[in-house]
Amino acid sequence: MPHYMITGSYNADGTKALIAEGGTARLEQAKSLIESLGGTLEAMYFAYGQDDIVGICEMPDAASAAAASLAVSSSGAVNVHMTPLLTAGELDAASGIVQNAQYRAPGN
Repeated sequence: MPHYMITGSYNADGTKALIAEGGTARLEQAKSLIESLGGTLEAMYFAYGQDDIVGICEMPDAASAAAASLAVSSSGAVNVHMTPLLTAGELDAASGIVQNAQYRAPGN
């Protein structure tokens, strides 16, 4: 199954709810959401800085990953991003495909 990096940031209301509920409750909710869509949460961490959450999950497909992102972001309490992750083999395949790509850089 494809892997995705989860990143997100809470708004003020989301942060207040996180303080009230605690991290464990939010971690369990994230795990439950991902599993309900056929995926597996491999790791999730809370952070501070640009992102408030960072995680790695496996999802059955891009539509399932998008559904997870939509479900969370539609709450309005947290803005989440699901970034597809490539294996070395997938990058090797892309490197082979790009050999035949027709592209002209701007200004050339």
